[in-house]
Formats: sequence, structure tokens, C-alpha cells
Amino acid sequence: MGVLNLKIYLDNCCYNRPFDDLSQERVHFESEAIYSILMRVEKNQIKLFGSPLVEHEIDKNSDIHKKLKVLDLYQSVNEKIPVTAEVKGRSKEIMSVSNIRSYDSLHVAIAESAGVDILLTTDDKFEKMANKIDLKLRVMNPLKFVLEMM
Repeated sequence: MGVLNLKIYLDNCCYNRPFDDLSQERVHFESEAIYSILMRVEKNQIKLFGSPLVEHEIDKNSDIHKKLKVLDLYQSVNEKIPVTAEVKGRSKEIMSVSNIRSYDSLHVAIAESAGVDILLTTDDKFEKMANKIDLKLRVMNPLKFVLEMM
């Protein structure tokens, strides 16, 4: 799969990562990976999808300064995927066969509905659980993505 044809979806933790404690080495490298991905989105090398769920999670952030920075990153989204009845049904199906929580299962279902190839997350538990079940996309860490795909 060429990078130019890739469709990706970042969950909320990815948009927040560049504004976390960058003194932690892992956080710093994941942040750099996210900026690298967003740079490729801006160059139209990757198509980035968002959703009302990501927007809802961003809106819940009580730190207004961080929220504004996250919203600025979110502006890179090329297309927003709606939450439909089918998406909600798929989310419930994912939860019934795994320990994936409601928001994470919704992120997967939303991304699958748009034919997204890779859902990026910095949540290790989510990534591990998602890769144990049959999904129509890959769930992976942004740093792993950059190292593997770029």
C-alpha cells in the first residue's frame, strides 16, 4: 500500500500528544511522528479523516489553551465521517467481542465506515485489544506507523 493512497484516522489522544509532557522520551517521539504525519496530510500524501466523536472529545477538554492548540491541529482533517446507525451498530458489535471501550469502539466503527486503512492511537491497551480481533483496519501507534510506512 503506497503512502499516497493511505487513509488514516487519528483518535483524540493523537491530537493531544504534541501538548503532553514532551520531557518524556516516548511522548516526544510520538509527538514528532504526529507532526510528520500531519505534514504529509498537508502535502496531500495521506488523507486524514475526522469525526464528530473526535470533535466532542476535544470540546470536553477543560484546558482552554490546550483545547485551542488541539483544534488547530484538527484543522488538518480532509473529511469528517458521520456517526450513523450502522456505525453505532458496528461499535456495539466490537464491544461484544472485545474489551474495547465505547469511545474507542466508536472510533473504530467510524473509521471502518469510511474505508480508513489505519487508525492511530497512543493508547497501548486500545491498540493491543484492537489487534486481537477481526477489524477492517489496522490500529497502531503513530510512531510505529511512521517507522513502518514512511
